Amino acid sequence: MTEGNFVDYVKMHVASGNGGKGSTHLHREKYIAKGGPDGGDGGRGGHVIIRGNENLWTLIHLKFKRHIRAGHGEHGSSGRSTGADGEDAIIEVPLGTVVRDTETNTILFEITKEGEEKIIAEGGKGGRGNWHFKSSTNQTPRYAQPGIPMEEKDITLELKVLADVGLVGFPNAGKSTLLSVLTSAKPKIADYEFTTLKPNLGIVEYRDFQSFVMADIPGIIEGAAEGKGLGYYFLRHIERNSILLFLIPADAKDIVEQYEILVDELRRYNPEMLDKERFVCISKSDMLDDELKSEMSEILDKNLEADYMFISSVAQQGLTELKDKLWKMLND
Repeated sequence: MTEGNFVDYVKMHVASGNGGKGSTHLHREKYIAKGGPDGGDGGRGGHVIIRGNENLWTLIHLKFKRHIRAGHGEHGSSGRSTGADGEDAIIEVPLGTVVRDTETNTILFEITKEGEEKIIAEGGKGGRGNWHFKSSTNQTPRYAQPGIPMEEKDITLELKVLADVGLVGFPNAGKSTLLSVLTSAKPKIADYEFTTLKPNLGIVEYRDFQSFVMADIPGIIEGAAEGKGLGYYFLRHIERNSILLFLIPADAKDIVEQYEILVDELRRYNPEMLDKERFVCISKSDMLDDELKSEMSEILDKNLEADYMFISSVAQQGLTELKDKLWKMLND
């Protein structure tokens, strides 16, 4: 999926349908004198409904749909005929979509299951026809209820990527390269920082036709929680990952310090992220010989609070062991 096609944030205005008016019709038929009231009820206005669709991965289909309107209910008619209900407006979204009230920024609900439906704007009820109001003292009521007006609001749709493993690291740590090697995804790879500007998803094929989903999140820098670099805009995609896979290059000045900075940025954004399982990969380790790896391992064993592994995406080193480790963590 190209960066231009990954849309994860959409604002729109939604409006349900008006309820139809009740009818004030009086029955008129040959040989029937004073047939009395027989006005039918108005139809219900259409709802605006958010529905989960597991076949969607982004919100790109809603990128240019700024206004969504449901149909109005039809008015009641003679013979106690109820007006037709207004047509519902269905907004299909990928799983993991959070719906907010734009004005108050409060979360209304989130869609996490296939086919799950939530009404975001309820259609107005139809008014009752005049036959409901007849009585012994009011045998020919010439009034009926109007329909209830529509409901409208501004909403924001935010997609939080649903992936099993999320890649976390500084810019140019090798996250996109690892994703391209383990999956069929083709993220942009270049020798400069912030190459990745949108999250990339890939499916890692495992033994016996099994698989899991991996997400490449744009690089985090110190101060991201305050908006530096690409800011905290993409940190929300990490919230839904089961495992956080930290990638730190072997040529980093201080691997332990870089790991602690990344963990601190996640903590400042959302402390609950620290409850997730974490694993560290020392990437670009093909530049290390066995002696250097042994020396680094002594330091990491004493100071790094997470399990780690040496890998090289380019040289295809340690990737099978990494998949085995991730699969075991996902299924324990």
